[in-house]
Amino acid sequence: MATGVTPVRAGGDSVADRLKVVQDLCDRGEPLESMMAAVLAEGLTPAQRRRFDAEVLAGPLGTRLDLAVKRGAARRREFVTLVKPYLAGVDAKVKRDLPVARRIAFHLVDTREADDLVEGDALQKIVTAAAEPSRRVRRKMRWYADLPFQDELPESMFRLRAADLVPITRIEDISWSDGRLRITGHAYLAGLSVRSPRLNRATVVLRGPRWLPPVRLRTRRVLDPSATHGAAEAGCNYDWSGFVAELRPWSLRWRTGARAVLRGGRRLLRRRSAVRDTTTWRAEIVIWSRGARAVGLLRGPSTGRTERPAGLDIGHRRWIRPVWTSDRALQIALQPTRAELTGVTLDGDRLELRVFLPGKQHARGNARLDGHRIAADFTPVEGGTDVVVPLAVPSLLQERDGGRLWVEPKGEPAAPVMLGGAAESRSVIGEREITVLGDRRDRVSVSAQRVRPVISEAAWAADGTLTLAGSYPAAPGEVELSLKHRTGLIHTVPLERDGERFTARFAPAAMPRFAGTVPLASGTWSMAVRDPGGKIVPVRADHALLDSLDEETKVRDGREYRLVSTRFDVPVLTVAEHVPDDEKGAGGLYALQRTFYPAQRAMETTDATVYVSYDGRQYEGNVRAVYEERVRRGDDREHIWVVKDGAFVPPGSAELGFGPDIRPTVVRSGSREHYAALARSRYIVANGFLPPWFRAREDQTVVQTWHGSPLKRLGNDLPHMSRDPKPPAWHRQAAEVRGWDLLVSQSPWATPILRKAFGYRGEVLESGYPRNDVLSSPDRDEIAARVRRELGVAEGSTVVLYAPTFRDYDRRNASVKLNLAEARRVLGAGHTFLVRGHPMQAAPNVPRDLALDVTTYPEVTDLLLIADVLITDYSAIMFDFAATGRPMLFFTYDAQRYSAKRGLYLDLAAEVPGPMLTTAAEVIEALRTIDEVAAAHADRYERFRRTYAPRDDGKATGRLVDHVFGGS
Repeated sequence: MATGVTPVRAGGDSVADRLKVVQDLCDRGEPLESMMAAVLAEGLTPAQRRRFDAEVLAGPLGTRLDLAVKRGAARRREFVTLVKPYLAGVDAKVKRDLPVARRIAFHLVDTREADDLVEGDALQKIVTAAAEPSRRVRRKMRWYADLPFQDELPESMFRLRAADLVPITRIEDISWSDGRLRITGHAYLAGLSVRSPRLNRATVVLRGPRWLPPVRLRTRRVLDPSATHGAAEAGCNYDWSGFVAELRPWSLRWRTGARAVLRGGRRLLRRRSAVRDTTTWRAEIVIWSRGARAVGLLRGPSTGRTERPAGLDIGHRRWIRPVWTSDRALQIALQPTRAELTGVTLDGDRLELRVFLPGKQHARGNARLDGHRIAADFTPVEGGTDVVVPLAVPSLLQERDGGRLWVEPKGEPAAPVMLGGAAESRSVIGEREITVLGDRRDRVSVSAQRVRPVISEAAWAADGTLTLAGSYPAAPGEVELSLKHRTGLIHTVPLERDGERFTARFAPAAMPRFAGTVPLASGTWSMAVRDPGGKIVPVRADHALLDSLDEETKVRDGREYRLVSTRFDVPVLTVAEHVPDDEKGAGGLYALQRTFYPAQRAMETTDATVYVSYDGRQYEGNVRAVYEERVRRGDDREHIWVVKDGAFVPPGSAELGFGPDIRPTVVRSGSREHYAALARSRYIVANGFLPPWFRAREDQTVVQTWHGSPLKRLGNDLPHMSRDPKPPAWHRQAAEVRGWDLLVSQSPWATPILRKAFGYRGEVLESGYPRNDVLSSPDRDEIAARVRRELGVAEGSTVVLYAPTFRDYDRRNASVKLNLAEARRVLGAGHTFLVRGHPMQAAPNVPRDLALDVTTYPEVTDLLLIADVLITDYSAIMFDFAATGRPMLFFTYDAQRYSAKRGLYLDLAAEVPGPMLTTAAEVIEALRTIDEVAAAHADRYERFRRTYAPRDDGKATGRLVDHVFGGS
């Protein structure tokens, strides 16, 4: 039987190879039988088998155990049946040393009857408990995990061992002071509070190669409350987990000298010359905390300057450099300079790099650029050797990736070329450039790429404006700076160009969006430009700027902005909400939910209304319509809007044109004020689920307007909601729905579906959707004209709105399925396409010369108001657009797959008020003949409107407000 296991090869790491095969099978979701065949394959020595078993049980098999428990009895039976025989052959010490939760789970599989595990809930209990940070309990001088089955299993089964006591570390700063290296950060053991310096020690230890004695740094504990704020465990205090460690260079110098003497002697015995090489120490931290001892790597640099620590020149062409590995672990390297760059010359198709090798003279040798060997000219000179490395420019320009430069004198190991005191080089050749730069370890790297903008100046103004300036010697033309979020959201800023110089100015707290401004969303924003040729080119930071770059956090309007250079020279802008210390982390969340919220809930309610639209991310929809109607009526009771991530500022009565007296209160989502508002306000109006910690009071009225009639299956009708045991989402929904006092429905057709999907038994108001009143408003033409102006839509242009829904199975896909280029060619410039992506789908890649991306436009109903034609697929937007009477097209290229994966309540072929089209060409042809298409579906359209949107008549908001708050 084929197992996919590569036969053991001499000289390779067979355990690592085997683990990779098993992990790949797990990641691909291959059958468990295939995984077990790979696990049980022969070819490992007993020692290798023990190491492999420990890794596979803690890793891929543990993951499959969690999955089997969640997927029901059949999956549990398969797992127990296949894994139980394997566990019988695993070394007892391997099982004993597993992480405690895995240890207990596999012990149950190994020792209990299969039927008991399949039909019972033992595995579910342990897996569920392991998913949460477990409480640690000390008995005598040992620590144990507080997990289920303590009265059934031996006490030793719960003891915390090395696999459980792994230090959690973060390095905040690495710098040189008075010739000593100072490392500042925090380190603690999860679940073991560190409230004082008492019984709390930590020592940073540097471990070098083989026999070299370790270096123990002078380490002291310091107060660092930020460790508690960022911890994952509620109820734990890590305030005294901070540490400061200092390293004296002499500790490394004498050890390196001793190693050099030994290695040099060995080379001389082999009749080879002695060569200075780099000695590297890995940094570990040893923690003694309340009777527990643990050792772990020192890892986790904070973003920015800590990622690029400076080195120290200790003389004789030697440097001590703190460096980070690929897995973000700290190492300290004592690095001799065996080769140093002295100059770079571009002469036609030849790029010459001049290198000096101090010390011994060499007449022959080679150079190497990454994996490519290059002929080089070696010339002995006084004090060393001059080397000229010629590089062919045409060949360099064809390379996609750069590489480090090495010099290989004959008979000696290759030496990395260091930048030293040489100037970095940047040679522009057409649309591309060749750069010779130093990396974070000062090693020379040569690369060719499209010409990149390089920031050499960055300054914050008092009003929050950020100015970036630098060089960009690309072809002239209009260029924009793009700020891109990981979700795909993009903001653009024009670059002001003056020859090769550029300047960009923008205020991160007020980025233009259509007719208004919004702050940048929380997260990391990368920087790039679209060059005159239409290519996206990343921005880099000038290496000369890095030491002086202002990376301090700027707070403005309750938000934190920070410009940092990460991964050495990659500038990014990080954004976060400014959160008080007592609200940060799991501890702050625990205090708010378990202490503050219950206390507020016990107080009297206030005559206030809380408005929550899309979790506080948008000011739109039914919730907005209810608020504005009440303000229009002059209802001056307190109005509280929940706003997440500074997404919007709700207008008051003056901005709405209703008078100057009513101003809403804004509370930050997740803040203390948010908890208080939901605990004490009499009315709550939402269009989605409220936070899971919320529980409605008897004297509160919760109005659930939902965010659309149900076309796609939802709630209890989704396949995973019917599993046994019920998933957490089922329990959350049940608890939430019990608190609803009124559910708003768009139609009699939608009401029974919503009731069943949510398990709701309370009152339903079939008022129609308030958000659609504007589609029938007497002012709709005036509003439509304003929206067209905001979007820049030419008067008389036919507006086509393309608004597809999300795909559960393809959420990261950002492509636009409609062929916009072909649509422009066939339909001409008289049509304006608007593309509205779904918030649960990756932001669409919309060509700016072919369509307008209106994904972030604040109110979708405004877009329906100006659309002459709607193109959609399985989105509930079809029910809302029906109020306009304008034609709809249904681009259902994946109807069969979507229906099978998600499920629909509607028979599209029988019900939708327009043609179902499967190709972009069919959509374009339907747009070209839209009048004929509309006429052919007129009767069906009217039936659809009567059935699915019978009360969207412009009076839905009034009916809802009268029903809940009383008429005026």
